[in-house]
Amino acid sequence: MKRVVLWSLAGLASILLTLIALFPISYLVPIIEAQTQGRITLGDAQGTLWNGSAFIGSAPSRTDPITPLLPGRFSWRISPLILLGKVDADLSNDESLTQPLHISGNWQEISISNAALNLPAARLASLGAPLNTLQPSGQMRLSWQGLRVSLLQGEVQLGGVMNLAMQNIASRLSPIQPLGAYNLEFIWHGARADVALSSTQGPLLLVGKGDFSHGRLHFSGNAQAAVGHESELANLLNLLGQRGMMDGKEVILLNAN
Repeated sequence: MKRVVLWSLAGLASILLTLIALFPISYLVPIIEAQTQGRITLGDAQGTLWNGSAFIGSAPSRTDPITPLLPGRFSWRISPLILLGKVDADLSNDESLTQPLHISGNWQEISISNAALNLPAARLASLGAPLNTLQPSGQMRLSWQGLRVSLLQGEVQLGGVMNLAMQNIASRLSPIQPLGAYNLEFIWHGARADVALSSTQGPLLLVGKGDFSHGRLHFSGNAQAAVGHESELANLLNLLGQRGMMDGKEVILLNAN
């Protein structure tokens, strides 16, 4: 009788391991959509939880077509050792990522290898006013160094530096194309980050600083036109904020709370 029980348990364990090994990634799609309220989904998901591929998109409802959020198709490999607490995974996408990512660590903290993610500036319009009115276009690249992600008392903590480089940024409301190039830097300290915005070139000059904490951005800065472009950018500047004085110059005050 004891031998029968042992063989039965071994058989059940074998079936369970087989189901886990072959778990289709498509089964997770409804869960991801439910958790993000349709803002994120996996399009054309193929393979398993451990080895698969899909493109990242959004779908407001099940009847709407999926809109790709990032170029290209993501492929992943996840070691089953994650079930024992060891994280060892790889993520690649030749169109969006500058190089494949390696993710390592444990259930408490993971490290993400240095890389960069190419982002279409047109997606900024989804963040709401005034970006949905400005309809920006251009190229963006989000890079990071020494990025660590951990979970402390149920809250996600980050460490490292992230930089969003924005090139050839333009707006359909401006007669000047492009408006300029900008850098947005995030220095992470757990659940908050110091934020700094600077201009690298262009007739529209932006500068500011603030912090990002618990999903909210607190930011203070200003926008102004380079000498000789004041009249051309007047209407666009009026959409960005209220006029004020800084260092004896009239600027547009940028504030977010």
